[in-house]
Amino acid sequence: MRGSIELVCPAGSPAMLRAAVEAGADSVYCGLRDETNARNFPGLNFSPDELAQACAWAHVRGRRVLVAVNTFARPGETARWQASIDAAAVSGADAVIVADFGLLAYARERWPELRLHLSVQAAAGSPDAIRFYASAYNVRRVVLPRVLSVQEIASLMREVEVETEAFVFGGLCVMAEGRCALSSYAAKRSPNLCGVCSPPEAVTYTEEDEALVSRLAGFALDRYPLGEKAGYPTLCKGRFETRGRLSYLFEDPVSLNAMGLLSGLRAAGVTAVKVEGRQRGKAYVARVAGAFRQAIDALDAGRDPQPFEGLLSDLAEGGRETAGAYRKTWR
Repeated sequence: MRGSIELVCPAGSPAMLRAAVEAGADSVYCGLRDETNARNFPGLNFSPDELAQACAWAHVRGRRVLVAVNTFARPGETARWQASIDAAAVSGADAVIVADFGLLAYARERWPELRLHLSVQAAAGSPDAIRFYASAYNVRRVVLPRVLSVQEIASLMREVEVETEAFVFGGLCVMAEGRCALSSYAAKRSPNLCGVCSPPEAVTYTEEDEALVSRLAGFALDRYPLGEKAGYPTLCKGRFETRGRLSYLFEDPVSLNAMGLLSGLRAAGVTAVKVEGRQRGKAYVARVAGAFRQAIDALDAGRDPQPFEGLLSDLAEGGRETAGAYRKTWR
């Protein structure tokens, strides 16, 4: 493993996985082609055969493959989620990323040698919660919620012995992850059960009066004047009028970029940093992985990694970036 911080990058396809590894990712995370992972988009993800081939290809190059089975099993359909864990284990995956209590228990009992990583969907952000998952299910790593500051992570790490993984780039969720019901209310499909915040078939864009209007299942989300960059079509990033004031009620359409905080995250005890964006494509992951590889290598060499931060500004949602909750400066 190169460097003191592991770089974990997304892969929505075999080509994207190869691009991430070739650009410098230490580990790549992906999902199977169904509702058992939280990026369930048409044309995205892996078949069991593709996953096995990807694991073999990555292992030859000394890299790891982590498989997300991070949605919650629906009553009466648990076997489908268990089958995804089985497929990950048989394919030679280095770990599965899970949130559901029952699936954690199944993986621990059925595949005791398979590493378990706790998904951000579990929203485990306290020492007691993390110790519980480690004790009950032998969870080896926790993906931290995107609502903690660097100081809070440092305090957390002083009380737990489990590895931690922190998001540093990509989409930003301000909700209690794994518990949001906004898109379920609008589109009748929960991201926690079906694996997508905004089902593609429910999203529309129309040009109206020299503006682009985005809708989710008929709900108007935003109206973008000509020249304004559009954000993701999710309710949490919608722009609404309340009491005569037009604003983003929940979250501005911006992207997380915490490259400038790599030194602080390393000092806090974070094991790995994670890039969001399995739905973004191989060109995206090649650029982001390459930039973070340079930044981490610079940090390991005693240099400031922040100069590399500007390499990714044009990839930000809505053309804007934020350090998110890490600095507690956002609204």
